[in-house]
Amino acid sequence: MKIAIALAAAAGLLIPASPALADNPAPTAVALVARWDFNSGATAGKIADTSGRGQALSVRAANQGVIRFEGGAATFPALCAAATTACPQGLMEAPSAADLNPGTRGFKWSARIRLTQAQLGGSANIMQKGVAGTGSQWKMQLGATNGRAHCVVTGTGSATAYFARSSAPVTDGQWHKILCARTATTLTVFVDNVQRGQTTIPATLNISNASPLRIGAPNFNARTEMYHGSLDDVYAELG
Repeated sequence: MKIAIALAAAAGLLIPASPALADNPAPTAVALVARWDFNSGATAGKIADTSGRGQALSVRAANQGVIRFEGGAATFPALCAAATTACPQGLMEAPSAADLNPGTRGFKWSARIRLTQAQLGGSANIMQKGVAGTGSQWKMQLGATNGRAHCVVTGTGSATAYFARSSAPVTDGQWHKILCARTATTLTVFVDNVQRGQTTIPATLNISNASPLRIGAPNFNARTEMYHGSLDDVYAELG
């Protein structure tokens, strides 16, 4: 082979470069940018980020709400009676970080959840960064009426929210892994590693905001968006 190449070069023939090397650059690496497995519970109200990125979760509560850590999972305060005016509430919060602001890049966010339909008091926010209509947002929630998993994104400068909804409910009292995946033009929801819903989004949709990441609720203002089940293995990947 070396002799043939040498003879071709001597004859002035051109040897084309391999198309595989010329036209197929290496894919962009996917990086784990946050992970909380709750295996060690909370220490002084903080939950360490096991991804090594350094973003600890702070445990917050209102109206004597308690988030319990047992069996390697977090369990949020129970749904209270409709007539109750001050329900126990709990959420976990991490400060805003560049790694959690994907811009137009690929991004995935995931959690394992367990709850029943009876534990829904309305739509339930599992995890959320940003507020729709006031900047940009990525979010995972459960629908109020049917218990389906929703992945939601909103871009900067737009009030349009894009939803990918799972085709079946996940509120059967069993553990389910929910994963939201944003690529250039799609938003997809996976349940237990199977694609269960998808929607098209603009390639220019930009997600970047200064809001904290909140898990279990968007805030303490509206009880209808509180999550009342168990949660485990929350993580995010960028790229």
